[in-house]
Amino acid sequence: MPQLSRRLYYPILEQLLHTAQNFIPKINTQQMDNKTLSIVSYITIIGWLIAYVMGKDKMDSLLRYHLKQSLGLGLVSLAFSISLNIVASIVPALSFLGIIGYAIIVLWVIGIINAANGEMKPVPFIGKAFEDKFSFIG
Repeated sequence: MPQLSRRLYYPILEQLLHTAQNFIPKINTQQMDNKTLSIVSYITIIGWLIAYVMGKDKMDSLLRYHLKQSLGLGLVSLAFSISLNIVASIVPALSFLGIIGYAIIVLWVIGIINAANGEMKPVPFIGKAFEDKFSFIG
């Protein structure tokens, strides 16, 4: 009986894989331009690493700028999260300060919009601080 189910299962699996290969668009890493990599850099640390590694050889000023902005924003977000957790554990009445986290999400969205428009505008409030930092990027 297991042989019969195995014979039925593998052709179905092969057909599904064949169908998926035809319908899922193939990502050509050569076609990702610096504007796209600038947008990807704002999407978590994994996106930043992808943008940095893939754009290392063909990095222009736009990608370099948004890599710095997104890394700075990520570090500020991490520091804010850690400090807020410490404060909230000491004084639970101040846990409402977590609402400020939504402001960081708004800053991420503004950074993505700037990257999508191809503009080198700093992220409000904190972006100017990271324009000349992170010399390893460029």
